[in-house]
Amino acid sequence: MTQITPQPGIMDIALYQGGKAHVDGVSNVVKLSSNENPFGPSPAAMEAVRRSAHELHRYPNTDHASLRQAIAEVHGLDANRIICGVGSDEIIHFLCQCYAGPGDEVVHSVHGFGMYRISALASGATPVEVPDSERVTDVDAFLAGCSERTKLVFVANPNNPTGTMIGMAEIERLAEGIPPQAILVLDGAYAEYVEGYDGGAALTQARDNVVMTRTFSKLYGLGGLRVGWGYGPQEIIDVLNRIRGPFNLSSTALVAAEAAVRDQAYADKCRAENARMRSWLSEALAEHGVPSDTSTANFVLARFGSVEEAEACDIYLQSQGLIVRRVGSYKLPNALRITVGDESSCRRVAHAVGQFKAGQR
Repeated sequence: MTQITPQPGIMDIALYQGGKAHVDGVSNVVKLSSNENPFGPSPAAMEAVRRSAHELHRYPNTDHASLRQAIAEVHGLDANRIICGVGSDEIIHFLCQCYAGPGDEVVHSVHGFGMYRISALASGATPVEVPDSERVTDVDAFLAGCSERTKLVFVANPNNPTGTMIGMAEIERLAEGIPPQAILVLDGAYAEYVEGYDGGAALTQARDNVVMTRTFSKLYGLGGLRVGWGYGPQEIIDVLNRIRGPFNLSSTALVAAEAAVRDQAYADKCRAENARMRSWLSEALAEHGVPSDTSTANFVLARFGSVEEAEACDIYLQSQGLIVRRVGSYKLPNALRITVGDESSCRRVAHAVGQFKAGQR
């Protein structure tokens, strides 16, 4: 009889469910479930992908030097303190693998990104959930949730799936207050959507217990290539690089990301259009009796009066070819996360929500 068993914690991980992309029997579907850039990647990035096809038989470089230098130049950072990964998910996984294990704790908010719990359990550590304050990160709750066993503290700012964020003064208070053996990880997957926000880069430069993660999957529109990066103290980055696979990023992904980050004019255009339609969508939903918190990301968390109403609205939207995201797994069962699409998509989903609400009267 077999005695093969997985490591402790692995079977506590629920299989990840990505945003739906299809509805059976419905054509002309609009996908607003995965927070993707509706305008796609920069033309410069697409051209870099086309050119890369001629070198597909070559192994990619292992140090990612060109991409790290481009990121450093655009953001005013030290290229030696940057690590690149398969999305920021891989950086999160590296951090848990290197710094948390059996007997250790990893702290995150009750409505935090699902990969924090998954990566903690995969490393054998114990995830610790702390409450939010009306769907906003509560620094006091985070500090109260820390202990002598805390090794990592994950804060997404802006947060997914709420879209809310806190100011740098609160982030600094958290960095100052966590236990001395802990690392504060600032997940900035949506940082690019906030005008003038550095995602915590300055704080990361100033302290030895803060790491920042970023991604090319959102504003830069490269979700299909999976490129993310992290920035932190040299000692921590050196540790993470010890377990990073030497060829974790393809040549195509590397050149596309470099072209994307250097095309800041395109990024600015996407950011501005997202802000315009995010404001419009939030107001349109509110006029139909569906409130949302002020979002600083590329999605809106639409709140309904009950779980049943949220699910019924989702079913109706699917019948209209509109795919949004249920967020019950984030302990927000009475809400739907709606990606800010292009103007036609936003108008279409707002109209459909209005029709649903009118049908309830």
